[in-house]
Amino acid sequence: MRPLRITLVVIGIVQVFFGLPFIVAPHLFSAVLHLSSAPNWTSWFFVMNGARFLAMGYGMFVAASDPIKHIAWINAMIVVQAFDWLGSIYSIGTGAISLAQATDTPYLPLLFIVALLVWYPRKSHISLEKQPV
Repeated sequence: MRPLRITLVVIGIVQVFFGLPFIVAPHLFSAVLHLSSAPNWTSWFFVMNGARFLAMGYGMFVAASDPIKHIAWINAMIVVQAFDWLGSIYSIGTGAISLAQATDTPYLPLLFIVALLVWYPRKSHISLEKQPV
């Protein structure tokens, strides 16, 4: 269970790392991603997205405390990462954004999904965790 807990903490840190700039400095973040022609309304969207990053980061920290009890957070993160990856690949493939603008999204979601699935609590782990000592 230790590798899963470490993975959840790392994912939580990454979520907070990306969430804070979206909330604190959305215009700066769009410039860093070379989206200088983005309309002004995108800062509103970045702040909302940042809040979701922080919420998912919080969920990863909660799940790390007891992965079996908080398995719903793990499942949610797997789904979120799958949508992140699919949306990014589609956007790159259609030319809406460049690979440079996508930063880590072509590979980081896949890495997170694989790690979460490899160390996902299986029924054997769950039954061992619930046995009285």
